[in-house]
Formats: sequence, C-alpha cells, structure tokens
Amino acid sequence: METYLLDWANLLLRWTHVIVAIAWIGSSFYFVWLDNSLTPPEDDELRKKGVGGELWAVHGGGFYNPTKYLGVPPRLPKHLHWFYWESYSTWLSGFALFTALYLFNAGTFLIDRQVHDWRPVAASTTAIIFLTVFWLLYDAICRIFGGGRHGDAVVGAMIFCVIVVAAWAACQLYAGRAAFLLTGAMLATTMSANVYFWIIPGQRKVIASMQAGEPVDPVHGQRGKQRSVHNTYFTLPVLFAMLSNHYSFAYTHEHNWLVLVLIMLAGALIRQFFVARHKTEVAGQPAPWRWAIAGIVVLLGVIAWLAPAPAAKVAATQAPVSFAEVQAVIAQRCVACHNAQLANKGVDLHTAEGILKNAAQINQQAVVLKQMPLSNATHITDDERALLGRWFAAGAPH
Repeated sequence: METYLLDWANLLLRWTHVIVAIAWIGSSFYFVWLDNSLTPPEDDELRKKGVGGELWAVHGGGFYNPTKYLGVPPRLPKHLHWFYWESYSTWLSGFALFTALYLFNAGTFLIDRQVHDWRPVAASTTAIIFLTVFWLLYDAICRIFGGGRHGDAVVGAMIFCVIVVAAWAACQLYAGRAAFLLTGAMLATTMSANVYFWIIPGQRKVIASMQAGEPVDPVHGQRGKQRSVHNTYFTLPVLFAMLSNHYSFAYTHEHNWLVLVLIMLAGALIRQFFVARHKTEVAGQPAPWRWAIAGIVVLLGVIAWLAPAPAAKVAATQAPVSFAEVQAVIAQRCVACHNAQLANKGVDLHTAEGILKNAAQINQQAVVLKQMPLSNATHITDDERALLGRWFAAGAPH
C-alpha cells in the first residue's frame, strides 16, 4: 500500500508540475512575443497617455488591443493582474517532486557508485548547494557586469561558462540521469529566483512610488526586463533537462556533460531565432534564420556524434552469445531485484523461463535505455550490456 500511495503522489506531483509549468512558460513566451510585436500607436490620444506600443490581435472570435506604456500609466486600475504564481507554483511543485524522487531516494536515483561513491546524505546536501550556488553566482554576474554598452553580451558569455562548469561537475558527481535533471533544476531555480527577488519586488516599488506621487526609478523596469529576457532563454534548455531522463543514450554517454551543454546551447539558439523573428516580423525584415540554422546544426552534430555503430558491423566482429553467458550476467546483475521473492514490476529473472519470457524487456531496459539496473547499483558493464543486446538481436535463443 505504501508503494501504491507513493506512485500516486509521484503522478499527481508530476501532473501538477507540468500543468503550472505550461502556464508559466506560456505566459513568458506570450509576453516576449508581445513586447517584440508592439508598434507605435496611431491614435494621438494613446500617445498623449504615454502609450509607447500597441497590438491588434484576434483570438477565439474576439478582438484584443493590448497597449504598453513607455513609463508608468497616469493611473492604476483597481484590479491589476500579477504574473508570479505560475512561476512559484512551478518551482514549488518541481522541488517537491525532486525531493520525493531524488533527495529521499538519493542512494537509488542520485548516486552511481561507478561515477562517484559517496553517502546519500552528502549527495542530497550537495544537490541543494548546487541550486543555491548557481543562483548566487548568476546574480552576482548580473549585478557586477550587467551595465554598460556590452553588458548583456558579457553577462551572457559568463553565464554560459558557469553553466558549462556546472554541467561538467554534476556529471562527475551524480548518476547521468540525475546530473541532467539537477542542471535543469539549477536553471529553473534561477528563473523563479529572478521573479521572486527582482521582477516582482521591482514592480512593487514602481507601484509604491506611483501611489506616493513620487518619481519612478527606471532602474526597476530595466532590471526586471533583463531577468525576464534571461528567463526566456533558459526555458528550452530546462525543458530538455526535464525530459532527458527518458533518453539514456544522452545521459549515459562517456562525455554526457558535453552532450547536455550542446543540446542546451541548441535550445537557446532556437529560442533566439523566435525572439529575433518577432522583431523582424514587425519591421517587415527577413526572418533571422541564421539562429535557427545554427541550433539545428548543433543538434545534427550531436546526433551524428552519438550514433551507434551499425549492428551488422558489430555482429560481424563478435562471437555468438550462448544462453549460459546471458544467464550468468543476469544472475549477477539483475536477479537481486527480480526473483521469486522480490519480482519488481512483476519481472522474475531467476529462472531460464523468466529470462526468455522477459527477453524484450531485458533488452529495452538494460541495453537500449540503460535504465536497469537502477542507477547501475550492481555495476553492470558496457560489455555485458552489449552481450545481452547481441543475444536478443540473434533471436534470444535458449
């Protein structure tokens, strides 16, 4: 019953996390598009009110005319909508899910003894430190180097370097799947921290100044804009990291940290294409395809790099696999969790019949996905996985 309830908690937390993440990223994408799609108002009355840009749109059978003020509006309405609960809900549900699945089960999901052999408490504590330290470094970079003519470029380059180092460090300390997820969580934490520590407080100060009849310091809008732009470039890399646990060919690679960095870079380049396209579309200029092409080229390079050797070529250089060899590997690496007393997921591998019956699952989980043994607790080797794969490819003979 306890396992059943934990599975439900996992399902509901994951469902909640996806729902609120869609709401947050959707609103983020919308406002970036809106900001870059505004045109100067044609109505003199709007210009007199301080409106700097407007947009006409049609959706769901209705017409919409959002406007943006250059500074602050002459007066504030009674009902002012704030966009922050989408961010907070995403981080809170994500951290709860990360805690339930990884921190409380560090020995199973965070640690791979072949990568780094350490205690679960140390691994969990370091994961929390990881999230905190990256935010502090990122925030310091933005504070110190964010001004000046080339501030954005300098900040972007420095943040990218920190992400590369963080991805490398995570992959040296944690199981590959956990390392990818932790790197994504690191960026997601920074995105929510930007909203909590900078964007919303800055907006509150602007409103307080307006209500007090005092001049509004434009720095609050500038800082909020900077952090909001950073957030939009983090979105696609974070989404990849969250989805990556389904694709072991990426996180089990010998240079998995570089795989992670390159795919995240491709996501940021593709996001840059969409951001720039909004501006060129309004100006009537050609779409900036160079950014999309650059991202696609990076992805194609990673695909070619990770491509396995042709099966026929591998088979030609390998001797046939006997069932006795297969049974020996499974007895050493799999039977501890898949036996008559403890048949996890209903899979029993302590007999020849059980192995033959579950041959497809063995190949899928241990060879293709490399998700079993869980966190490689029994230290199965790549050669042993290959042996299982050749046996299955030959028809799983007895």
